[in-house]
Order: sequence, then C-alpha cells, then structure tokens
Amino acid sequence: MASLTLYPEEERLRGGERVAFNWYMISAAILLVLMMTFGVTMRMAQARWIGVPPDWFYKLLSMHGAGMVGTMGMVTMGVMWYFLRKYVRLHLWAFVANYVLFLIGALCIIASIFLGNYGGLWTFLYPLPTSSMGLWTPGAAALFMLGYLFIGVGALLFYFDAAAAIIKVHGNLGRALGLQWLFGGTIDSDHPKTVVASTMVIIANSIGIIAGAVVLVMGLVNIYFPQVTLDALLAKNLIYWFGHMYINATIYMGVIVVYALLPRYTQKPYPISRPFLWSWAVSTVFVIVVFPHHLLMDFAQPRWLSIMGQVVSWGAGFPVFLVTVYGALTNLYQSNIRWNLPSRLMILAMFGWAAGIVPAILDGTIRNNLVMHNTQWVPGHFHFYLLIGVLPMCLALMFHVMGRRSDEQVPPNSTADNLIGLAMLLVGGLTLAFSFLRGGLDSVARRMDVHLDAWLGSDVAGAIGGSLVLLAMLYFAIRITAGLLRKPAAGGSGAGAADAAG
Repeated sequence: MASLTLYPEEERLRGGERVAFNWYMISAAILLVLMMTFGVTMRMAQARWIGVPPDWFYKLLSMHGAGMVGTMGMVTMGVMWYFLRKYVRLHLWAFVANYVLFLIGALCIIASIFLGNYGGLWTFLYPLPTSSMGLWTPGAAALFMLGYLFIGVGALLFYFDAAAAIIKVHGNLGRALGLQWLFGGTIDSDHPKTVVASTMVIIANSIGIIAGAVVLVMGLVNIYFPQVTLDALLAKNLIYWFGHMYINATIYMGVIVVYALLPRYTQKPYPISRPFLWSWAVSTVFVIVVFPHHLLMDFAQPRWLSIMGQVVSWGAGFPVFLVTVYGALTNLYQSNIRWNLPSRLMILAMFGWAAGIVPAILDGTIRNNLVMHNTQWVPGHFHFYLLIGVLPMCLALMFHVMGRRSDEQVPPNSTADNLIGLAMLLVGGLTLAFSFLRGGLDSVARRMDVHLDAWLGSDVAGAIGGSLVLLAMLYFAIRITAGLLRKPAAGGSGAGAADAAG
C-alpha cells in the first residue's frame, strides 16, 4: 500500500523545484483572478450594469480569451510536470524556461492590447490583424502574434524535454502509450497512467503548437510584406488546429490529478487496464483530427474535412472521459473516502467534464451548428468544462500540496474553503455556463458588445454567476498564495496519511 501514501517521499518538492512550482501555481491563481475580472466586466456591460466603450470591450475580449487559455495551459503543464517527474528525469531548466517564455509572451500580448489597442481577438484571423480600420497598428498585431510564439516555444521546450525523458525510460512514445498491450499480452501493472496521459498530450499538442507557429510566422510575414498574401481558409484551419488542441490539452494534462491523487484519498488501488490504454490511444488520434468541427460553416472547406469533423466529434470526447469517469466511480465505490477540499474538487471536476462534453457534442453536429455556432452556446460549453472541470483539477493539486506544507500533513478542509470557495465556484460556474447556453438557445450572438433588450435576462444571470466565480477564485488565490509560500513541513514520511485519506 506504499503507493497509496497520501504524500509519498518521491513526490516531495526540493529547492528549485519548490520555487518553480510556486511560481507556476501562484502566478496562475493571480492571472485567473485578473482574467475573470475582465470576463465579469464584459458580462456586466452586456447586462447594462456598467458602460464599456466598444473598443475597450473588444480589447478585454481579446485579453480574456488569449489570457485565460494561456493561463490554463501553463497551470496544467505544472500539473503534468509535478507528477511526471516521479517516473522520468525532467530537466528543471526546461520547466523554468517554459515559465519565463510564457511571461515574456504574456507581456507582449498585454502590451499589444492595452498599449497598442489590438482588439482582433485570440484567433487573429487573417486578414483582420492588418485590417483594423485604424484601431490598432500592424506593429500591435505583430506584437500580439510574437507573444503567442514565445508561449508556444516555451511549451515545445517543455514537451520535447518530457518526450526525451519518456523515450529514455520506455524506448519510444508508442510503448509509453502502451500500444504493445492493445491486442494482448500481460499489461505491466506498474505502468504509470501519468506517463500514458503525458505522452498523448506531447504528441497531440506538439503538432498543434507547430501548426500555430506556422500560421503565426505566415501572419508576421504578411504584416511586414503585404504583397505576400495568405490563403484565408488555410490560415483559419491552422489557427483552429492549434487552438483546439491547445485548449483540449489542458483537460488531458489536468486529469492526471485524478489518476494520481484519487486512489490516495480513497485508499483503493486504481489499476491500469486495456480499455484505459485503448481510450488514450484512440483519443490521441481523435484529438488531432477533430478540429474541422470548428469550421463546419465555412462553405469553401473541403467536404471530406467537414464530414470528418462531425463524425469524430461524436466520438472524440468519449473514450478517455468514459474510462476516467468509470474508473473514478468504481474507485469511490465503498471506499469510505474522507471528504476534504482536494477530494471534493476532484469529484466536481469529473462532473464538470462530463456535463461540459454534452453541449460540445451537440454543437459539433452540423444541423445544430447551423443555428448555434455563432451564438453564446459555444462559450457556454467551454466555460462549463473549464470552470467546473479543468480548474477544479488544478485547484485540487494546489490544495493537496498545501496540505504537505503543514506539520500535520492533512489536506485543507475548512468551512470557508468549502462554503466561500467550493460552493461559490459551483453555483457561480453553473449559473454562468447556463446563462451562455440559454443565450445560445435564444440565438444571442457571441462576441457582441451590445445586446438587445430580449437578451438581458441571460446577461444578468451571467453577470451574477461570473461575479460569484470571481469571488471564489479571489478567495482561492489568497489561500493558495499563503499556503504555498509556507515553509515546508519537517520530515517526509507522510505521517498521518492513512488517517487523512480515510
């Protein structure tokens, strides 16, 4: 039962590792509060509680979209690093380089928006960056794209270092995924789920980031050499290939928390299985080829790409999700789990992921997409699985590590944590997500700063829900900052682990 120790010694953060981990998590908590503030401001403007000039609305929308996705990517890379370093030798310099390049990229994006007035949204769709009607300069658009490139280069450094470390231990990425056991053979029960999930992310998201780098360089060339024109449809495909895989990777990196921590809190084994390996192998392919469901309304898109996008959309979300939720539920069954904040957050994450998939699959069906894709249905589904799915995964790890920083080595579980933090996140997150989904049903156009009177009901609900989420995240950020900066507890045997886990 040593592997079920709540705080195993091999997971302890030492010296530079602890500093780097703190940088990632505290920075993410602060950035999440800032990005949520921008989001709530926009919902309040749509609800007519406050006035926001149109140019500022689109600057906030650009910052909120790019900043939130980037922050979720950074923090889930921190999750992946935290658990993967137990099984392979990762270089701390690559982890730190990713963080530094992320910050440089973030500063470029912030400067392009708030100093250069860029408001062309995270998608930087060609030819919008150079067709601003005088609202921003080509230099501001170029700085925005350069910020993306810095973030992408940092992520690739981290992924390539992780890939090299995995290959050194397992021989190749296919064996790390467990492909050798798909059709038979005795599965190595010690093969880590963390390695399987990390390998899938490395393969898929590296391809996506490289696609993004290609279109970013093409866009930069076009800005400074306008005579070099781009194929708008090709550019859009590359952008959504990059964007889809980057945000989906946050789920697949974040869910490592459930695989690694849930069995420690239930004190029940969570064994690897052939269905688990099959689900991750299939999802590796599906997540790479599903992106055309974002372009179903582009009439010039090759028909076979649209068909592939729809068909794969029906299956892409299910393999890993089903095997994870089934595994989590069977692990919970008759476990006498001690319910504290990290364990509650993990179960909330499973619910958020499960429920968030449903509106995504509906939107990925062409007949629904015809009337819903350019409505608030789309932000409804991704706010659902990000706020109530991915975010709780990351918070679970942060509060778990905070428990190790206490002398008792017991995870946080105060009344304030559960009522101010968890309850407000759940109620606010559901209210915000359903306000967007309701807006989608009412054909409320997304990316619009001014709304009709008939739409104010869902706007007001969204402003209320977003405010609750912001307050919950502000509370969490204060707790996380104070908790992670606490001096590590003496000893490392995980004393009290069995009692803390139930």
